[in-house]
Amino acid sequence: MSAKLKQLEDLISPTVTSLGFELWGIEYHAAGKNSTLRIFIESPDGITVDDCAAVSHQVSAVMDVEDPIKEHYFLEVSSPGMDRPLFTLEQFKAYAGHIVNIRLRVPFDGRRKFKGLLNGVEGDEILLVIDSEEYVLPIDYIDRAHVVPQV
Repeated sequence: MSAKLKQLEDLISPTVTSLGFELWGIEYHAAGKNSTLRIFIESPDGITVDDCAAVSHQVSAVMDVEDPIKEHYFLEVSSPGMDRPLFTLEQFKAYAGHIVNIRLRVPFDGRRKFKGLLNGVEGDEILLVIDSEEYVLPIDYIDRAHVVPQV
């Protein structure tokens, strides 16, 4: 996790938790005037539009006071959804046995995109099976990971 994402998580997490939700993860895409801060929240009871609005309102207030992002940005709050992104080792462990898409920051074994069966976690590495071959991917190499919804 980058230092910027860690700073944002440390700032946002207490607000999300105080509202009764779990902070599933944060994405920040810097793109000048089109930058986006995306916050994913989770709850055992599910997430409603009103839940997202409440979190958005409270997080906006914190962000206005603390001002960790100097440029203009859009704030989005949503549930992780069926194709939920995976951010932490615990989330990868919880979704072992599911098909996932993974994109790496740097090439591994000559490629950056992987789709396969999440076979678990070993230390700080993700175990992924593709066509009966197991790949061991360091979590620090992962740029994005999503669960592939099964129909």
